[in-house]
Amino acid sequence: MALFEAHQLHLRFGDRVVLEDVSLAFEAGRLSGIMGPNGAGKTTCFNVLTGRYRPDRGRVMFDGADITGRSPQAIARLGIARSFQLMNLFDEFTVFENVAIALPQTRRRGADPIGQAYGDATVVEEAHELLDTVGLGARADHIAKALPYGERRALEIAVALASRPKLLFLDEPTAGLGSDGRARLAELVRRLKGQVTLVVIEHDMEFLFSLADTISVIHWGQVIARGSPDELRTNPWVKNSNLGKLA
Repeated sequence: MALFEAHQLHLRFGDRVVLEDVSLAFEAGRLSGIMGPNGAGKTTCFNVLTGRYRPDRGRVMFDGADITGRSPQAIARLGIARSFQLMNLFDEFTVFENVAIALPQTRRRGADPIGQAYGDATVVEEAHELLDTVGLGARADHIAKALPYGERRALEIAVALASRPKLLFLDEPTAGLGSDGRARLAELVRRLKGQVTLVVIEHDMEFLFSLADTISVIHWGQVIARGSPDELRTNPWVKNSNLGKLA
């Protein structure tokens, strides 16, 4: 059984149907992609899957439990983390502090999380291990807002990983990155594959096709194709679309 499933999701904003009969399944330990043209419904779908929007009908299942309509906070506590198109970092804090205060043992303590983080050797060690994982070990003492854009993306992923998720959603992770930044991010995502189940929404087809095990194509609020990158390259709809040219 898939770790995460969506069954026949439907969502309407006023008179506009934005998702119609969307079903998805993400297998544990694999990287699943979601792609589609601008305005296709990808981000709306992402927001339904992670609890920001409640579907008008349909179900969302995680690890065998129905999580439909639960809040983003409740979903996160179950072991689902996500990044955002617009980054969510504490810009005035150091790189280490951003990760340390996201660790579960720091959050549980409540008061003065930064002071407690520096005073706990276990927190310090775990935060530095996460920073090494994303290639930011040497930047631990830098202020977050001073990092180059690509490294800020890597830091956001480290913060998401700090919650020890079973499933990590990445929302347009290459947005704003140049070719060098995309290459470094691709290498990071390759290292994460197998360590955590990944779901990536992405407009960069070359990036997604080089990494994903399976990809679902959303257009007009519907899943119109799914399969491996090789299967999608031969899909008639994808071949005849702009997505096919990019793929």
